[in-house]
Amino acid sequence: MLILKKGYFCIALSTFFFSTMEICLKLVSGNFNSIQMTVSRFLVGSLVLLPFAMKQLKVKEIHLKKDDFIQFTWLGFVCVVISMMLYQLAVTHTKASIVASIFSCNPIFVLFFAYLILKSPIYKHNIIALILQIVGILCIINPFATKLSFLGITLTILASLTFAFYGVCGKKSTGKFGATIVTCFSFIFGSLELLLLTFFSRITFVANFLISHNLDTFANVPLFTGYNLHTIPAFIYIAVGVTGMGYYFYFLAMEYTDANTTSLIFFFKPIIAPILAFIVLKEFIPLNMIIGILFILGGSIYTILCTMKITHKSDNSVA
Repeated sequence: MLILKKGYFCIALSTFFFSTMEICLKLVSGNFNSIQMTVSRFLVGSLVLLPFAMKQLKVKEIHLKKDDFIQFTWLGFVCVVISMMLYQLAVTHTKASIVASIFSCNPIFVLFFAYLILKSPIYKHNIIALILQIVGILCIINPFATKLSFLGITLTILASLTFAFYGVCGKKSTGKFGATIVTCFSFIFGSLELLLLTFFSRITFVANFLISHNLDTFANVPLFTGYNLHTIPAFIYIAVGVTGMGYYFYFLAMEYTDANTTSLIFFFKPIIAPILAFIVLKEFIPLNMIIGILFILGGSIYTILCTMKITHKSDNSVA
């Protein structure tokens, strides 16, 4: 019972950190370049996770090999360079509450990548949940009378898809090393890869090419601008709190409970994030968005309940 309580406590902390992520990123989006923020927060966040990862390596007596580092490099590229860069750009181009709600659909996308890559089965309830989530996204976007940024919505969906892809690609490594180790080292390598790309963006002919193709965000990426007395506390919270501790408590929750229980984070987030966005950013929550959130929640809850039912039947049959 004590372990279960610790698990729920970790879920509560992780949910809070993840629910404030888009809001904090939105608050400082005008001070930092999107790529700069992604590099900085994941580099600092990975350093926060590093002591816990090193402890796990020592406890499990694991010695990392060349192939392991290659895998971490690949996972970091998918997560940080692609998914989180798209995510950061999405926050810049549309409402924080929209990004939070749509990104929370990624557990459903995981199911389909798992089917394609890992040959995991897809059940009828998975299809129903996906339909509910798609309806929810369409309600939020409101394509018939929308004033939202089409680019922002597209970036959010792509970020969610690629994050789900990262999760599935990392499943084998997670089973071998544990989620904390995989996340820490994929974050380290991903942030270093993105840092290398920022150096390339400062080369004159590369910067000129990007600017000439309306990709100014990716050209001459700064690394140390934007920091002042007002932005430093927010950055520390984003890097250490959200990116570092948020993921740490997320993985602790998985150790204390199970994947289904931990996934509660992703259907609490669409409720909490819009409310916080309304309070902090004064983002209005229209009726279509409320309906969309309810559909997304419905899909998430339905998936969790059906999965728990299948797991319960499986356990009884084994017993």
